[in-house]
Amino acid sequence: MTIKNSDTIAAIATPRGNAGVGVIRVSGSGTSNIMRRLSSARLEPRTATLTGIIDHQQHLIDQVLLIFFPAPHSFTGEDVLEIQGHGGTVVLDMLLEHVLSLGCRQARAGEFSERAFLNGKIDLAQAEAIADVIESQTRSAVRGAMRSLQGDFSKAIHQLVDNLIHLRMLAEAHMDFPDEEIDEIPSMEFEQKLIALQRELNKLHEIANQGNLLRDGFHLVLAGRPNAGKSSLLNVLTKNDTAIVSDQAGTTRDIIRDRLDLDGIVIDVTDTAGLRKTTDVIESEGVRRARKELAKADRVLLLIDEAEYDRDVRDELLEYIADETPVTILRNKIDLVEKKSKVISEGDQCEIMLSVKTGTGLDLLFQHLREVTSAESLPEGVFTARRRHIEALQKAKNALSNAAQNLSPVVQLELLAEDCRQAQNSLNEITGEFSSEDLLGRIFSSFCIGK
Repeated sequence: MTIKNSDTIAAIATPRGNAGVGVIRVSGSGTSNIMRRLSSARLEPRTATLTGIIDHQQHLIDQVLLIFFPAPHSFTGEDVLEIQGHGGTVVLDMLLEHVLSLGCRQARAGEFSERAFLNGKIDLAQAEAIADVIESQTRSAVRGAMRSLQGDFSKAIHQLVDNLIHLRMLAEAHMDFPDEEIDEIPSMEFEQKLIALQRELNKLHEIANQGNLLRDGFHLVLAGRPNAGKSSLLNVLTKNDTAIVSDQAGTTRDIIRDRLDLDGIVIDVTDTAGLRKTTDVIESEGVRRARKELAKADRVLLLIDEAEYDRDVRDELLEYIADETPVTILRNKIDLVEKKSKVISEGDQCEIMLSVKTGTGLDLLFQHLREVTSAESLPEGVFTARRRHIEALQKAKNALSNAAQNLSPVVQLELLAEDCRQAQNSLNEITGEFSSEDLLGRIFSSFCIGK
C-alpha cells in the first residue's frame, strides 16, 4: 500500500557523539522546498553537491554534502534529502534545528522505516531486519540479518502463502461449484498437498528458531550450592574476571551477567547465588533472585562438587529448577578426587565430569554447548527471526494440524478452507500483509531515531 503524508520529517541518522561525518535525513512531500531553502545550488538526483548551510542570522553553520533522492526511488518511497556534515554533536544539533525551522518536524523512532514499509518499499520482516543489522553483536548475526533484509525470509513466507492459497482455492471451488465439471480431488491428494505444506512449514520454523538464537542469544544460567565453582566457570566461559572467586562460600549474593560468542551464537551467562536453605536475610534474597533467573533460563548448568555428589544431592538441587527447563549436570572438582573427565548420558539427562580449575573436561562442556545451541550445525543460509515470527509460525502449524484432522475419513471442505485461511493470516502477520496498527506501533517504536 502507498500512503500520502502531509508532513515532512527530519532526524539525525548517525549515533550521538563526535565523529568525522554526521548525517541528517529528511523525507516527505516538503523535501524539495526545504532543499531549495537550504541551498541555491541545483541538485542532480543521487549526486553529492558541496554547499554551505547558512542560518537565519546569515551565519555559516557547516559545509555539507547534499544528496537528493526523488520519489519513488528512495528508501522511504518519498522525496528524501541526505545532509552529510561534520559529525560533532553540537554542529549536527545546529543543522537539525535549522532544517526543522524550514517546515518539517522531528521524526519519531523508526518512522523512516515505517514509511518505507507503508509505501511498499520493504515488508515488515525486512523493516525489522534493518534494526537487527544495527543491533547485531556477532558476524553471524549480521549475515543473518542481511539475509532477512534482502528478503530471504519473506520469500519463504510468500511461497508458503501461495501454496496455502492454492489449497484453499481447490477446497472452495468444490464447495461453491459442486455440480460443475471440476475434477474431483480425492482425500488422498488433499492429504499429500497438506503434508507437503506442513513439511515446508516445519523446516521454516526450525530455521527461524535458529535465527532467533542469532538475534536474541541463548540464556544460560549457572546454579549450584555455594562454593561449587559457578563464579570460576563464569570467568572461564567469558574469559573475563567478572565474578569474585574465593574459597569462602556464599561470595555471590546477587545476579552477575556476562556473555560469550560461541561460533556465532551469543550466549548470555548468568551466575547466581548458592542454592541452600539459610536464615541470612541477604543470602535468602540472593536465593530468591536465583530462582527467578532459573525460571527464565534456556538451559541450566547445575554445578555439584564431585566429592559431595550422589543422587540425593542432585535431586535436592533439581527441585529448584522447573521440570520443563533443560539441565546439564556439571560434576566439578574431579582433580581433587582423582577422577577422569567424561560425559554420562542417560536418556535426556546429561552429566559432565570436569575440573573448572585445571581445565580438564572443559572441551567436553564447550562441545555440549555447541550441540544444545545448534551453533555447530548452524545452516549457512539461516536468517534472523524474532520471537513474534516464531509465534506466528507456530500458530500456522497449529492451523495446519487442525486441517489434517479434517481430512479423515471424509474431507470437510469448509473446515479445511478455514484452517488454511487462519494459517495464511498467521504467516501474513510476519511480512505485514495482515497486521494491526498496535503491532506496527510496537515494532517501529523500538527502532532508533533516524531509522
